Amino acid sequence: MSSPVSYTPFHPRWYRKRVSVWWWLKKGSYALFVLRELTSVFVALFAVLVLAQIRAVSRGPEAYAHFLALMKTPFFLALNAVTLAFVLFHAVTWFNLAPKAMVMRVRGKRVPDWVVAASNYLAWAFLSAAVAFFILRA
Repeated sequence: MSSPVSYTPFHPRWYRKRVSVWWWLKKGSYALFVLRELTSVFVALFAVLVLAQIRAVSRGPEAYAHFLALMKTPFFLALNAVTLAFVLFHAVTWFNLAPKAMVMRVRGKRVPDWVVAASNYLAWAFLSAAVAFFILRA
């Protein structure tokens, strides 16, 4: 076995240029990338709110009424509006990225990017309409 490398005070060190914490603000595409990654926090927040709503429903009518009253406060209305905006941004950027992340081939030919993105948008619109139909049919 080889012995561990011993460094001396005169050993040359690698030069590593200092990078600012705000490096991603220097280019628009980098800023959009970081913003898209940060939207995952709001997607997680939305999931937590849905789980809290399910828990309130499972605990009975009083708990659900309390949950609904809490959701009607100005803080939660603003938080839900911001969350909706970020979740929509997350979905749109993902659907636009999907053709690059998921290359589809039909009979050996690559499906055009716009077809993959359009199919995602159509599925989104169809499922949203179906959910709205079942919720609003009362």
